[in-house]
Formats: sequence, C-alpha cells, structure tokens
Amino acid sequence: MGHSTPTRRARQIQALRAQFALADGLPFADALPADRLERALAEEGASWKEVVYTPLLTLWAFLSQVVSPDGSCRAIVSRVLAWLVSRGERPCTPKTGPYCKARARLPESLLRRLAREAARPLHEQAPADWLWKGRRVKVVDGTTVSMPDTPANQQDYPQSPSQAPGLACGAALDAALGRYRGKRTGENALLRTLGDALQQGDVVLADRYFGGYFDLALWRRRGVDFVVRLHQLRRCDFRRGRRLGRRDHVVRWAKPQRPDWLDEAAYRALPASLEVRELEVRVPQAGFRTRRLVVVTSLTDAAEFAAAELAAAYRARWHAELDLRSLKVTLGMDVLRCQSPAMVRKEVWAHLLAYNLIRAVMARAALDLGCPPRWLSFTGALQALTAFAERLLEARGEKARALHGWLLIVIGSHQVGDRPDRTEPRARKRTPKHYPKLDRPRDEVRKQMAKRVKA
Repeated sequence: MGHSTPTRRARQIQALRAQFALADGLPFADALPADRLERALAEEGASWKEVVYTPLLTLWAFLSQVVSPDGSCRAIVSRVLAWLVSRGERPCTPKTGPYCKARARLPESLLRRLAREAARPLHEQAPADWLWKGRRVKVVDGTTVSMPDTPANQQDYPQSPSQAPGLACGAALDAALGRYRGKRTGENALLRTLGDALQQGDVVLADRYFGGYFDLALWRRRGVDFVVRLHQLRRCDFRRGRRLGRRDHVVRWAKPQRPDWLDEAAYRALPASLEVRELEVRVPQAGFRTRRLVVVTSLTDAAEFAAAELAAAYRARWHAELDLRSLKVTLGMDVLRCQSPAMVRKEVWAHLLAYNLIRAVMARAALDLGCPPRWLSFTGALQALTAFAERLLEARGEKARALHGWLLIVIGSHQVGDRPDRTEPRARKRTPKHYPKLDRPRDEVRKQMAKRVKA
C-alpha cells in the first residue's frame, strides 16, 4: 500500500467507507471491512511510491466519481482537494492529470475482487424470509454499454452493426465482460466463464437465450436448478410426457449433437437425456407483449413447487431489467467515459462495486424496516447517500451514529410501489433534435469536415 502512515491510511479507509455509510456494528457493514480492503490492496498489487494519490485515496475518488451526478474528473479532483485541505493534509493539484494517472494504476483485478466481495455478505447474510422457498435465486442477464469511439476502444469493443450485465437484495455477484459481436461473445458464452458465481443449491432465473440443452445440463451436473423460458428453437407438446396439471408436464429432452464450444470429453460426460418440467404461463394483463409463454424448470416436484409459484418466480426475472436500469441509468454506466479498453473495464467494475455498496446500505435499511430490500428505491438510496456523504465524512462518535440512523430512516422512506402489471407506452414524450446518427469514429468525421473546410 505504499508508504502512507497508519493514521493517514486509517483516515482514507474511513472516508471510503463513510461514502457508503459502512459503519461497524451495523448489519451488512462487512461489505467492505477495513482489514479485507487492506488485504485486497496488498494481494492485488495496488502499491506505489507515496504521493498525494495513494491507492486508497484513488479508489475513494474513483467510487465517488461513479456515484456523482456530474461524473467528471474535474469535479472529483476538486472534492479530493477540499477534503485534504479540511484535514490539514497536503493538497493535490486542481489539475486532473495526476488523478487520471493514479486511477490507471489501480489493478483491474482489485476492482473486480472488491465488487465480488462486497456482494457476498448480502448474499450470505440475507434473512430466510428474503429467500424464495428457502432457496437462493440468482438472475442472469446481459446488456450492452457504449463508450468513447477511440481507435483502441473500437478495436477491442466494436460498436453494434445497427449503429451507423442475487434476487433477494439485488447485488451483482459477478460479471463477464466481452465484445458486442464475434465468436463466443454471446451472453450464455460469457456466463459459462463465471464458474464460481453459481453454487450447489442455487436456482438460476433466466430468459430463453440461456435455455439451451447444454447450459441446463451443465447447471444440473453442478446441483444448480433453473427456471427459464423455453428456448425459441424448441417446441412444446403438452400431449407428451408425464402430466402434472393443465398445460404442465414432465418430459425428457434427448442430447443434441456436440456444439463447437464443447469439447468431446465434456460432451460424453453429460447425460444422454435431461428431465425437465414444462408449464404454460399466461399473462392476461393488457399491455404486455407476450400473452402466453412456456417456462422450463428442473423443479419437477409439483407438490413442493406449484405451477403458480414457478410462474410468479419467472415473472420476477423482470428484476434483472430493473437492476440493469439502476446501473446504466441511475449510476450512469450506460455511456462510459474512459478512453482506453483497460480503463473502460475498470470503469465497469467501479460501477459494480459502487452499486453493491449502495445495495448493502439498502439491505440494512430494509432490515430495520422489516421489509424486502426490493421495496426500497435505488434512486432514493443514492440521493440520500449523496446528501449525507459530506456530513458522514466529518462525523465521529454519537453524531456519526445519529447520522447513520437518520440515513437509514430516509432510505426506508423511499419505497417503490408494487406495480408488476403497470402499462406504459414505449415512447418518448420529448424527442431529441433531428441530427443524423454518428456511425463512424468521431475523429474520422472531424478530419473529413476539416478537408471540406480547406476545399
């Protein structure tokens, strides 16, 4: 961790944890404990010669930048400068260069490790009444983000050709980053790289893109159950199989031919057939795009897992979309700012770490209120944390405890309505200005415009 003194290091750890109201002695406060933070910094190689921007101060500034409505380097450097001066410490320069260089030195592995470790306590300490039938449900989904169109970013993460990613508390347990297109870059291919994310006894909740035979068989071999929508290439015939109820039966799927991504040994190790339960789910509410759909699950015991319970569980998959919206819209991850592929990846992990730390304080508020965390507003929690942040940095003792208590009260007051059947038009009220789409790198278009001016 460099050569910062223990007292100064402790102050910086306190500032980092105060940003997200991680007060010792409160539930879920071990989402980012001081000892684990120091160990991660040491083991992931976040150490450099003592300067103003130590690894700890840089990490705090990076996370502050992620949750800031402004999100600019200039604003965060000003905040760091003000904090250092208020502490009687050596101020940093108001220029952004040193901060950007220090941020680039933070190992990507450190940010990913901290993001995963911050989610683990929320997952492991969730009360029994937050679980689904005593099981831990993990929602998987994919999404895309955009970034500056620098040549390096274009090479590593080509843009879309259309241009001319835990259920109880919403924590992001892990993520896999990949290109938008290319061989083995699909959502299910990326999920297969997250070997530790799914554990025996878990229930995976996913859309039909993840419903292929081999993904389901691989999950079952690891003791992981699934509730997914029937894959678009499969057809369901309720006249076949063992009938459990109306439009509800158990059938066996035969193993298809080996796909290119699966080696011969792994293919032979999978069973020749897979027993699954298929049931029809009806969505009668007006405004929904799908009126009927078929859900596939490995939970074949109809006495323990009623069809209505499985239908409700699959419907909760929508939480994945809401969580991605919190990340991309509320935290601003939809459009990234960094100019290089390495920094883009760090920026994503910084967003995931900040997101999980906000989920930790929401879980504490929900525990005090006696309600599920999903009843609370993520946007409201972020706004409350932002409002309390500076006071939490300064407070000690009884004042700090009082602030934490009021922060949890404020977060608990921002509840969201239970509106699963709400119908809203998929249209904008205010249309953007009618400029043409920028379908090429910005620098290339600038050069072309300059040529026209000279001509």
